[in-house]
Amino acid sequence: MTTLPKTSDHLPNLFNQALKQFDVAANHLQIEEGVRSLLRTPKREMTVHFPVRMDDGSIKMFTGYRVQHNINRGPAKGGIRYDTHVSLDEVRALSMWMTWKCALLNVPFGGAKGGVIVDPTQLSAAELERLTRRYTTEIAEIIGPERDIPAPDMNTNPQVMGWIMDTYSMHRGYTVPAVVTGKPLEIGGSMGRTEATGRGVFLVTREACRAHHIDLAGARVIIQGFGNVGSIAAKLLAEAGCTIVGLSDIYGAIYNEQGIDVTEALLIARNHGHLQDVHGVQSLSNQELLEQPCDILIPAATEGQLTASNAKYIQARCIVEAANGPTTTEADTIFQTRGIPVIPDILANAGGVVVSYFEWVQNQQGFFWTEDEVNSRLEQMMTQSFAAVTATCAEQHCPYRLGAYLLAVQRVVAATQLRSVYP
Repeated sequence: MTTLPKTSDHLPNLFNQALKQFDVAANHLQIEEGVRSLLRTPKREMTVHFPVRMDDGSIKMFTGYRVQHNINRGPAKGGIRYDTHVSLDEVRALSMWMTWKCALLNVPFGGAKGGVIVDPTQLSAAELERLTRRYTTEIAEIIGPERDIPAPDMNTNPQVMGWIMDTYSMHRGYTVPAVVTGKPLEIGGSMGRTEATGRGVFLVTREACRAHHIDLAGARVIIQGFGNVGSIAAKLLAEAGCTIVGLSDIYGAIYNEQGIDVTEALLIARNHGHLQDVHGVQSLSNQELLEQPCDILIPAATEGQLTASNAKYIQARCIVEAANGPTTTEADTIFQTRGIPVIPDILANAGGVVVSYFEWVQNQQGFFWTEDEVNSRLEQMMTQSFAAVTATCAEQHCPYRLGAYLLAVQRVVAATQLRSVYP
């Protein structure tokens, strides 16, 4: 049986959304047409179709992608996801967002993304390893510590990164830890990397609350998505005194206006249970959860969750985008009209790529930092970037997304113009 590539029928065209967001900033910055065309177009796109031998001896075909959007500020950087909805347009969009994210945080990387069309829950551990190693072999010619550095994303984890690193190293004949980030600590991973994206969401939420006069202690928070990012953010926000009133996972959502026991929710999730097993909660659908009253709404699941259809029903005082592309351009306009600030994904969820950069630096120099050092450096970069975006917004009288894009795109344009066009 062959798993064929397909478009994401559950989403609007994600790459079109990414282009629209870029075009708004490009128009504001009055970027000349040649540079604009260059930045709208991914530098390199690779599609691979490859066989994997299954445990029963049969052979199954899979399709994977790796897209490098731009490398003018440094090597490409971006995660690899395993999901049945992976498409080339999705990977293009995510690679473009990675370019802006790295530029906004002043990390010297460009943007990339990759993925395989697969439901990893339907594979055994051995099948998942064989799929990972074959996909790595297919894209090995375009990745590397100075070329393109993958990282974990949806449905991939440190073990998958370890297989990628080992496969790449076997091809080179020596160990190359810096080819990926998000690895296990034992083979060159960084302290604080697993928690980095969720911690970054927490730090940006804290800064947003300060900016909009919302008391963090006691703030009512809804988090859609309870994977690595959402669960870490929930834990840190609860420790800071927030009341987590809503959570969701792939099976559904739970709500309690008096607050949810996050410790219990984490324990249940760790034991592979459903959040509906948490005591004293009301069960809702994921979409119903988004429309419940709260101070902070954190979409931390997948793309395209806040749309023109539900934006008018959102009752949050502030939205912090922990997922990539959770808000459509139409919903963005509605939130702006309603006066609901949206902290964009390229800022809010950038903690992962920041600590991935730290891991890459540590691998390159062969010297490792403590978790406190990692977290302190992460906090400094996240808070400085939030302050820079806030200052740009005040100067340009624009919403957070445009302010973030103006900073990020301007930095990539400057690198592009300084390097010029070869030959």
